[in-house]
Amino acid sequence: MKDFIKINENDNVIVALKELTQGETVTVAGNSVTAAETIPAGHKMAIADIPEGGDVIKYGFRIGNAKEAIPAGHWVHTHNVKTALGELLEYTYEPVKTETKQTEERTFLGFNRPDGKVGVRNEVWIIPTVGCVNNIATAMAKAANAKVHGTVEEVIAFPHPYGCSQMGDDQEHTRTILADLVNHPNAGGVLVLGLGCENSNIDELKKYIGAYDENRVKFLVCQEHEDEMEAGAQMLSELIDYAAGFEREPISASKLIIGMKCGGSDGFSGITANPLVGKFSDILISKGGTTILTEVPEMFGAETLLMNRCENEELFEKTVDLINNFKKYFQDNHQTIYENPSPGNKKGGITTLEDKSLGCTQKSGSAAVKGVLSYGERVETPGLNLLSAPGNDLVASTALAASGAHIVLFTTGRGTPFASPVPTVKIASNSTLAGKKKNWIDFNAGVLVEDAELEETGQKLFDYVLEVASGKKVCSEEAGFHDMAIFKQGVTL
Repeated sequence: MKDFIKINENDNVIVALKELTQGETVTVAGNSVTAAETIPAGHKMAIADIPEGGDVIKYGFRIGNAKEAIPAGHWVHTHNVKTALGELLEYTYEPVKTETKQTEERTFLGFNRPDGKVGVRNEVWIIPTVGCVNNIATAMAKAANAKVHGTVEEVIAFPHPYGCSQMGDDQEHTRTILADLVNHPNAGGVLVLGLGCENSNIDELKKYIGAYDENRVKFLVCQEHEDEMEAGAQMLSELIDYAAGFEREPISASKLIIGMKCGGSDGFSGITANPLVGKFSDILISKGGTTILTEVPEMFGAETLLMNRCENEELFEKTVDLINNFKKYFQDNHQTIYENPSPGNKKGGITTLEDKSLGCTQKSGSAAVKGVLSYGERVETPGLNLLSAPGNDLVASTALAASGAHIVLFTTGRGTPFASPVPTVKIASNSTLAGKKKNWIDFNAGVLVEDAELEETGQKLFDYVLEVASGKKVCSEEAGFHDMAIFKQGVTL
């Protein structure tokens, strides 16, 4: 394993891959630099004198400006670097040519649905319309799991605190996300569980769900039944029997939709895990598949790299709106746009939002942007899509599932046990985390700073995802974790 990495030839910092102790000398492109202080693993050290106000360059791009003069050999982090980003910006479309060559077809074992969609799981979902029936939904799922048979894997309830006392777009978003989940093909059967007096009641939600198969989707209003548990048990038995009629069969990988997300990042994330997911994305797209990148605030500072890969000017304008509308959301709520890296991010070596974004956007690989989606909008176009959602792990991962992702790839340098409505593959940015949290981590990208090559490891990740799509459970599924969260954007009555 190397002691450090210089990511781009134009960088004036290196990233320590192991702790560099004070007085330790490294050779960078033929020049010797001595650490003037201890540099933690994942953190940056200046390899040239950076004047006060000068650009700090990493990934070949500016990640901020020096608050003070930073001599070569010194630690470069939040104490001496500040963001260089402004507020709303104007952009010019400067298209970059991208080319994705088609590669050989691969298949996975999935479930063909009558509406033409495919699923990678055959579960029965209970979707509450309102938080008031959360405990009933959970109790129903627990009881119904004793009746699971055939290819049905589990009955899962997805409690949430919304569905009432909401107004305007906030209420619309809740209804849209719930309807998206009802229509998700990973669910072989769905029970929509309502209270009866909520704003987003079942009759209202049906307008968002659209056409549905009465064998697959059933509705229960608790206030209309003397014993809602008994009525629910009967409906769930019927749904389990229906879903059990589906069998896994070979399906082209071109049908796969994969969401891409990161959280608890560190200084290794932009070197290992995120580029690895970018390589995966390129591989899947080369086979006709679809990937979705989200976390709009973690595009700030790297957004032009995505804008200029848009297939046409219309998509470019949509991406500009994607970025600026999210900035306006921050401004409307009187919050600082660029105060994003969390305490864990900073401890792991990420200094500014530019630093974080330039690492995060590497999950997009090199393919052209083919679609730009609003929050809750379902993906229609194969290839790379951008989705409007915040950086919050549970909210963004739920948004990816709602937009149609069968699986979410989640890169992390710090580790997290959470799940989402769909299988959530945790990819460690470093081998220390992968070894320590084997009950959380599904795939180790840390090998990329040891002896592994990106191309080969990317293929291994692709093969692993096909295994997950074919039924292999990820760690959070083995633990029985299933989370969902809706983007709360308005007042509560």
